[in-house]
Amino acid sequence: MSIWFQPQIQLADFKDFGKNTLGDLLGMEFTEIGDDFIKATMPVDHRTKQPYGLLHGGASVALAETLGSVGAGLVIDPTKFQCVGLEINANHVRSVSEGFVTGIATPVHIGGSTHIWDIKIYDQKDRLVCISRLTVAILQKR
Repeated sequence: MSIWFQPQIQLADFKDFGKNTLGDLLGMEFTEIGDDFIKATMPVDHRTKQPYGLLHGGASVALAETLGSVGAGLVIDPTKFQCVGLEINANHVRSVSEGFVTGIATPVHIGGSTHIWDIKIYDQKDRLVCISRLTVAILQKR
């Protein structure tokens, strides 16, 4: 059973949602949506590396927050509510120096006023790179 506000939503329905945003600047691309998850990739290149040539932890956090926020936004009725981030944390468990990473966001809690999202980021060999948790506030539109 789908968790999305529009159960028949397809990737094409929001693929360009992040045009002209940080996600676009960093090369993030939504690649899959399932009944209870959303997935995106991000390159490990000059835009996302730190000076030592490794994936910047902030880039991983940006991917995590993008995935969790978009996921939360797809769960709510956008005519009545909006989502804003409250807190994010991340544990960086493996370095990456080339290729791309893939993030997968799944909900831990979907409530009326908050959502909690678990985001795991993997390298091209499906090794865990970063694990993050995002708490999102659900606000009624005025």
